[in-house]
Amino acid sequence: MSLKTSLDISKIVQCRLKETQYLQNEFPKNQIYLHHTAGGGDAEAVSRFWGSNESKIATPFVIGESGKIVQCFSSKHWAWHLGVGEQIFKNYKLPFHDLNKTSIGIEVCNWGGLKYKEGSYYNYVGKKVKPEMVVDLEYKFKGHQFWYKYTDAQIESLRQLLVYLCDTYDIPKTYREEIWNVDREALKMTSGIYTHNSVRPDKSDMYPCPRVIEMLKNL
Repeated sequence: MSLKTSLDISKIVQCRLKETQYLQNEFPKNQIYLHHTAGGGDAEAVSRFWGSNESKIATPFVIGESGKIVQCFSSKHWAWHLGVGEQIFKNYKLPFHDLNKTSIGIEVCNWGGLKYKEGSYYNYVGKKVKPEMVVDLEYKFKGHQFWYKYTDAQIESLRQLLVYLCDTYDIPKTYREEIWNVDREALKMTSGIYTHNSVRPDKSDMYPCPRVIEMLKNL
């Protein structure tokens, strides 16, 4: 018997966007895309920022550093979260699909790639990062060897949310190592779990943290 905890949806914090800030028309969902925010650890602050404009750029879920899951709108609906144009499909000789409509985005609060300078680590806005929040990949991914840590609480909340969404929408949980770079299967609308890297060569979210990979392999 598995000892893994399942998602208690009653504990998801509702911080809903206005109906003008996402799209209500419904499409079948067959993909999940993992992002990180390149910002601070407060998930509700992310939702408030999205709520401050009419761009319709958002994801239904944001996971804060504490592991708190914030819901901005129903996963049945959608918003712009991938920024994928027609050119990437042309590059791979594939027909264009608006993947925003048929996918669910999850944002994880995280500063992303870090710079090492004179014995200290800094995020991209020049703020010093505590050493215990630094992950050394021991190789460079998208130009960075050092990355801000996804907390244990975030990874566990992400695991629970992925299991819930995959079961709800009948999305396969199988891990594929190709998801950390542009993945032809993602562009083909193949059902599964992907990262923003899977459809955008210029993106670096999420990064291939060994602890996240281990979690994905054991969903």
